[in-house]
Amino acid sequence: MSLPVDAVARLRLIRTESIGPVTYRQLIARFGDAERALAALPDLARRGGRTLAVAPADTAEAELETLGKLGATMIFMGTPAYPALLAATETAPPVLAAHGDLGLLDRPAVAIVGARNASAAGSRFARQLAADLAAADLVVVSGLARGIDAAAHQGALAQGTIAAVAGGVDVPYPPENAPLTADIAAQGLILAEQPPGTQPQARHFPRRNRIIAGLAAGTLVVEGALRSGSLITARLAAEMGREVMAIPGSPLDPRAQGCNQLIREGATLVQSAADVLEALSSFGSGPQLGLRFQAAEPAAAEIALEAGDAAHAEVMALLSPTPVAIDEIVRLSGLPSAAVASVLLDLEIAGRLARHAGGRVALA
Repeated sequence: MSLPVDAVARLRLIRTESIGPVTYRQLIARFGDAERALAALPDLARRGGRTLAVAPADTAEAELETLGKLGATMIFMGTPAYPALLAATETAPPVLAAHGDLGLLDRPAVAIVGARNASAAGSRFARQLAADLAAADLVVVSGLARGIDAAAHQGALAQGTIAAVAGGVDVPYPPENAPLTADIAAQGLILAEQPPGTQPQARHFPRRNRIIAGLAAGTLVVEGALRSGSLITARLAAEMGREVMAIPGSPLDPRAQGCNQLIREGATLVQSAADVLEALSSFGSGPQLGLRFQAAEPAAAEIALEAGDAAHAEVMALLSPTPVAIDEIVRLSGLPSAAVASVLLDLEIAGRLARHAGGRVALA
């Protein structure tokens, strides 16, 4: 697969400290392309009272070379290879490392997630359900964790599965899933937001979860405790407007409490593959469920307003360590939304702003 001519610049931008997915998009919108955004970063950081070290070109080139040696490639947002449903989400990764069959991104997908300490019955059910859904031409997406995730991948492996991992695309995690990781790279597809060689850390898993939810038209939880990562994935799917489904279980089993709670909150109760197919029917089929598309990046004409000192002071006065909706800042400040976006961008690049779910921001 051919890479964009500015692949190194794009990769440098997203690998620069303080540049997250939202900031990346806004920088491209303001400056038109990655090269101009990189050139502007030092000045933007100084305006926020900080010196910013931009990721060097040789580091980005080395990352691309490493992926090539692994037989993997980069998928950049705004190119035909990037998955359409994921691109439609607010915090979609600007770049993904991909190892395996990119053709799976052309097919409709469903996510199956669940407990790491899964019961034998839960694992068996997840494996069979994944096989049934794959036989119905759905790609099964999961997170390659032990338990339900591993069972779902195993069930769908022969006909199509995608693993979104928390670390590098070349780092099997947990270690006992190394053989399964190799099988998925050979027969399915592995996607990673982190650079190759990255060992997964706690902060990476919620980021991985949003990719799982974003790739699929719906997320099914087989087993999950009330405060599990599986429920985080389900709630992210709901925020994205995707279908949320759950397998009911015994109220005496802590692994069923999360699923039962989701059902109480309106998730679709699932007992078979037919239930999943019925729940996803509202998304249509084929292209509506997951066909790639040309997701154009913001044009230079959409560059945000430059905000002056008065606007910075106005926005800063409304911020605190408690997350607040950006729309609320716009309303209370009386500033144009583009000016507020410009201030928030400056603050984030300076490391003074943290973004939270639901379009909320807070002082870092």
